[in-house]
Amino acid sequence: MAVVATGNRDEALDIVQEAMIKLVKRYGDRGEEEWAPLFYRIVQTTIRDWYRRQQVRKRLLGFVGFDGDGDEKGVEDFADAAQPAVDESVGHARAALRLDRALHRLPLRQQQAFLLRAWEGQSVAETAHAMGCSEGSVKTHYSRAVHALRDILGDDIL
Repeated sequence: MAVVATGNRDEALDIVQEAMIKLVKRYGDRGEEEWAPLFYRIVQTTIRDWYRRQQVRKRLLGFVGFDGDGDEKGVEDFADAAQPAVDESVGHARAALRLDRALHRLPLRQQQAFLLRAWEGQSVAETAHAMGCSEGSVKTHYSRAVHALRDILGDDIL
């Protein structure tokens, strides 16, 4: 989830590590059954904090005349060094890349709801707790995400 939200594996690992440290420091005394929902909620909060810091950084760097992009490149900027052995592998890789790009086009809350529900397999209640919102909001965000992804990707991928 953090990789999709940030578009950068290193930033995502920092977010997950920060969330794990917060979980241990603040909630280590809680029961194991509470850890997963708490962890996802901390990750979501940390991602939102990261977005806020990025916005401030962009404003500051834009003010001094630097665009802030530097030499960082996204996944789509690099050629795949490994040659797939089967045409089917190529199709799956292309579909995964299309899905990744489509996920990046969604608003953050829709990304979170989709990833927690579809990829992590969480229930509506667990997702609501992790996102810090009502179950109705989760259903709305998830539904909008699925519809937007279907519009972008077509029915064949979802």
